[in-house]
Amino acid sequence: MKIYYYHTRPIQEALDEWKNHLHPGHILYGLTHFSKHGIHPILHHYRHFASRIRFSLYNFFEIIRCKEPYDLLYGTSFYGLELIIFLRAFGLYRKPIAIWHHQAVVRNSNKLKNLISRFYYRGIDQMFFFSQTLIEDSLKSGKVNAGQLHLIHWGADLDFYDYLRQHLPTANEEEPEKTFITTGKENRDFTTLLKAFAETGLPLDVFTTPAAGDKNYELLLKKYIPYTNIRIHFTGGIIPHKLATEVAHSKVVVICCLDNPYTVGLTTLVEAFALGLPVICSRNPKFQMDIEKERAGIYVDYNDTEGWKQAIRYLYTHPEEAQQMGANGRKLAEREYNLEHYSRELSQILTTTVKIYRKQP
Repeated sequence: MKIYYYHTRPIQEALDEWKNHLHPGHILYGLTHFSKHGIHPILHHYRHFASRIRFSLYNFFEIIRCKEPYDLLYGTSFYGLELIIFLRAFGLYRKPIAIWHHQAVVRNSNKLKNLISRFYYRGIDQMFFFSQTLIEDSLKSGKVNAGQLHLIHWGADLDFYDYLRQHLPTANEEEPEKTFITTGKENRDFTTLLKAFAETGLPLDVFTTPAAGDKNYELLLKKYIPYTNIRIHFTGGIIPHKLATEVAHSKVVVICCLDNPYTVGLTTLVEAFALGLPVICSRNPKFQMDIEKERAGIYVDYNDTEGWKQAIRYLYTHPEEAQQMGANGRKLAEREYNLEHYSRELSQILTTTVKIYRKQP
């Protein structure tokens, strides 16, 4: 069985790096493990366009011109696939389409937009979600049905992190082991997090980009430069190996996010599980797992500076309990939230979809 594999970023270089233990496989959405399940991908040739319309047009013609036969179009996002999806909805593109839907499907307030959107979702055969809550929210929109929607237990590439830890350079005096670390750029609540660390005086390393979307992190973080306990590192590009190395040299992962209706911070969370590190995380009701129930970390409510201060002080003064939380997180990753597990879930759905499609007249 062959699939056309679409991603919103260059993929061949990342795949080559994964083979050399320099890139975590989970970010490739099953690509690294599809062959184990009899699925062989044709890689989309990515090109960047600032304009979404030009990006969609390029992807449309690139996919249509593909001469190699395939059974299904698989996308890590619908972004850039809009024209192909509409073509599928009209019945003019004959291959089934399966995509990751990173947020819930929502109902539009504008009646015309809602009608167009409802038709658009007819062009997607299968959708993958990070949590059951997102699926339930999507069903309320009236645009999709339960048979289209699938929960995938998103998890990290354990082999990548195990290899990393085995070959981790020893921390030195110039770059000592970190205590608390936060990484990521997507809808992070640095205002609450850094206020808490500034008031406790406890050590924090921040790795993020100067800006993300409409968020100007550089301007926001500037005022914390005088605090010697807070070390700010601005990064650029796609550098998962470097960030994973920094996290592996740390003791506690902190994930403070804004209140957005999707699984903000999930990838950072499952990566911490893979490294066996305890976490303090914003209480996101969209997550599939409950880190406090699993005894893998501590939740803090959104915008709760006092809650953050209590949580970071507690783990700082209870290192043995923090270590046990990390061990519990690793067990959770081994049991369910890992690349092997979610690739198998994905592959089963893709294979079944193609079998059904082939039986159709």
